Amino acid sequence: MSKLTETLNKFLDLEQKSLQAFLNKGNIREVSKSEKLISKGEICANLFFILKGAVRSYYFKDDKDITISFSMEGEFITSMSSFISQSPSYENIEALEDCKLWHISHQDLMGLFDTHRDLERVYRLILEAYYIRVEEQLIFSKFKNARERYEELLQQKPEIIQKASVGQIASFLDMSIETLSRIRANL
Repeated sequence: MSKLTETLNKFLDLEQKSLQAFLNKGNIREVSKSEKLISKGEICANLFFILKGAVRSYYFKDDKDITISFSMEGEFITSMSSFISQSPSYENIEALEDCKLWHISHQDLMGLFDTHRDLERVYRLILEAYYIRVEEQLIFSKFKNARERYEELLQQKPEIIQKASVGQIASFLDMSIETLSRIRANL
């Protein structure tokens, strides 16, 4: 749990009683490679923290699998719009490898906010960081050429190259497998 505590404390130094209440409400879940944490149409009831492993978020468009994000050890993951609104998810989240996850339910998290205001603040800061990451990814995909997008992925999450398939990486980078192969061959 030290990774989770360390990550939370990057946002705000929580009171010990708040941190303990938060950790006590969570549970550990182990998932196998390719197992889904959530499927399209389900309401996302949990906020996950990756203790070990990697996951990807994706959706289907015209029967094509489109990867929208990769999340690694030490990061939070959820179907954010579904988790916040408690409405059906448009995305799927699956394990890229065997994973160990800590998770807390939406209901438990909201209940903690009533008695631990510093947890509510940390949650807001986590949401802000998520929003910034999504906005940067949008800019990343719209204003950079294919080679720049691949180089940025190598810089930010080099381990994803070993964990995700070439097709998943190409989809995430919004390019064909052939284009990705050419870029990789020229580096």
